[in-house]
Amino acid sequence: MPTDAARLERALDALLPPADAIPARLHAAMRYAALDGGKRLRARLVYATGRLFGLPEATLDPAACAVELIHAYSLVHDDLPAMDDDALRRGKPTVHVAFDEATAILAGDALQTAAFQALAGADWPDAAKLRVLAALLAASGSRGMCGGQQLDMDANGQGLDLDALRQVHALKTGALIKAAIRMPAELAGADAAALADLSAFADDLGLAFQIRDDILDVEASTEQLGKSAGKDAAQDKSTYPALLGLDGAKAWLAQLAERLPRHLARFGERANELRELADFAVSRGH
Repeated sequence: MPTDAARLERALDALLPPADAIPARLHAAMRYAALDGGKRLRARLVYATGRLFGLPEATLDPAACAVELIHAYSLVHDDLPAMDDDALRRGKPTVHVAFDEATAILAGDALQTAAFQALAGADWPDAAKLRVLAALLAASGSRGMCGGQQLDMDANGQGLDLDALRQVHALKTGALIKAAIRMPAELAGADAAALADLSAFADDLGLAFQIRDDILDVEASTEQLGKSAGKDAAQDKSTYPALLGLDGAKAWLAQLAERLPRHLARFGERANELRELADFAVSRGH
């Protein structure tokens, strides 16, 4: 059986327009941004949560593609000179460097619409499709990922306190991670209690993922990360190590690592894949 990452790669390849289709430059940039790279954590969460409820991978493909396309678009725009101004992503030049700024903006826009096209075209019951669409729309907009990015830019050099920093990352990072878990649960018709436990797991996972990201920005090299290391300090960003110290951030991450599996107790062994992904998120080296 292929890995989830390999399955996703094939599904994205089939979903995206061919690189030589007109307008070829735009389509090449979209494929450059979305294919062949990244941890694919969000898509892997879709598949793992869906299998918890007994859904087949083929049913889950549209949701896995959609969440990864939203993530890819957000990275393209996040790297632009007007935002984080980064030249390296996933070990290769960022889209605006490999192509140009205008093409990068359009590629991000087109990846976002492709995500919702994937969901709209899914062979799912209409009621379930609407629930899944609503989950991803809420996670992507001004009260989710886009809002978090705005708060993050507003906060440069402002010295956020811990509560404000958590709000930034609950939106910028956590909202899409939560959608990756909630979409397959909604598709499966999970009850309110199951949704509540999965949402609590997702909230802690998003926080743990961001704390680990901040620690890696301090400790890891550019080669390890596949993106520029040390940018948080260079841009005077508020981070968990900056607020708590490196040891304090690691201690909080350890607490979250202990707490994450407890949210999944009701699901027993069916949630082992989610537990493994949580372990990966808190211990990853890139």
